[in-house]
Amino acid sequence: MNFRTILTTASVLCCAVSAWPAEDQVPQLQRQLQQLQAEFEKTRLAQQQQIDALTRQLATLANAPAPAAAPVPAPADDQQKLERELAAATEPPVAPPGTAPRSPPPLAGAHAGSAYMNISFGSLLAAGWSSAANPSAQLELGDHDPIKRGFALRNAEISLDGAIDPYFKGFANIVLKLDKNNATEIELEESYLQSTSLPANLQLKAGQYFASFGRQNPQHPHTWAFVDQPLILGRAFGPDGLRGIGTQLSWLAPTPFYTELFLSVLDGQGGTAFSFRNPGDPDAAGVPRYAGRATLDRTLRGPQDLLLVPRLASSFELSDSQTLLAGASAALGPNDTGPQRRTEVYGVDLFWKWKPADAAQGFPYVSWQTEALYRRFAAGADPLVALPAATLRDYGYYTQLVWGFVPRWNTGLRLDYTAGNDAATEAGDPYRGQRYRFSPELTFLPSEFSKVRLQYNYDHGDLFGTAHSIWMQLEFGLGAHAAHKY
Repeated sequence: MNFRTILTTASVLCCAVSAWPAEDQVPQLQRQLQQLQAEFEKTRLAQQQQIDALTRQLATLANAPAPAAAPVPAPADDQQKLERELAAATEPPVAPPGTAPRSPPPLAGAHAGSAYMNISFGSLLAAGWSSAANPSAQLELGDHDPIKRGFALRNAEISLDGAIDPYFKGFANIVLKLDKNNATEIELEESYLQSTSLPANLQLKAGQYFASFGRQNPQHPHTWAFVDQPLILGRAFGPDGLRGIGTQLSWLAPTPFYTELFLSVLDGQGGTAFSFRNPGDPDAAGVPRYAGRATLDRTLRGPQDLLLVPRLASSFELSDSQTLLAGASAALGPNDTGPQRRTEVYGVDLFWKWKPADAAQGFPYVSWQTEALYRRFAAGADPLVALPAATLRDYGYYTQLVWGFVPRWNTGLRLDYTAGNDAATEAGDPYRGQRYRFSPELTFLPSEFSKVRLQYNYDHGDLFGTAHSIWMQLEFGLGAHAAHKY
């Protein structure tokens, strides 16, 4: 397969994927695109070697010392021919009509494995008011949710992605946040590599990443359909979502419809493993506690102390205008409230989208997304504070409907509900008790690089009664960002 054939095929495939709504891009197309990118990279490396050879030959002809007896310059015709060949080899390939131009190949001496690298910056600014004086205490428990009345900036993201070599791609997300006093916090949210050419429809991911549990957990805040994260995700996975250091193997099954199996093996330690080997927060005496119980510094003793996250996902084309995606996930691992204590989280998710075949700019459309989770947390005893061993059970769901009624405008409605049993735990724990929330929103997209969203929350919970909040979210993005996985 020559360079022009690979380029044309990749361009056509990119156009096809770009024209289909992001939510409907099935991983088969992503795998095909990755294979074409790998072939493209191999061809580019071969051409780079030819460029280097032509460069050396041109340098030899231009700078070779002349014979002492009869100086003769390099033949003008040969030198000009080499210059034309070198210029043609380094000329950026011409993109087919209607597609974005390709980036030129790197100069000689650049990192040979770098086919490209995208660098982008995105920021989410929230402004609003709540009937609760401190919304972050009990209402807005997500790490990227609004945290106070007035203005808050809880997510400014630097994203990097690119080709490492013909076998791996790399991704990184560095997040900066402002706390209530506008002091800057920084975290390495994700940093991982992903294979592009494993046989048998296998793909490997390794590093720090969001676990493939459900639909929203792997998504970054700027792809959410609402300002804040659903309540049940916060109760099961905490403010940061479920992420950690580890490796994931996925397999694309050879079925007539899309079916993919995932298995993550994670370290499962720290605040990003909220329901697992999480030391919790220190009390007034400096003792770390979770659910009221003092926690252990539970080190990794063997495979039984790792966090396992399996997932099964399938997609079905119901008609030319309707797509249905369904998934089931689990997260299984130890927790830090006792030497033999364990946690289990189970979830199911559905996503349905309708978009007519003649939609202009992706509009109109209707999408429905829902997830239901159940958590079983086996908590150890703490005699010093009179808390016995107990099993904490939490369950809940969210369901949301989004309608893109005209180009650049959509509106949505979300309902959240969480509850749990009455097992002995810390009094006033905001992650316990019954609670529900009702959230309508309206979003305007001036372009694909900016967003304005208005959202109202009606909250009711056992701990705080009823609360009202209204939030406006402003988003902008700079630079090229990798395609999101939906």
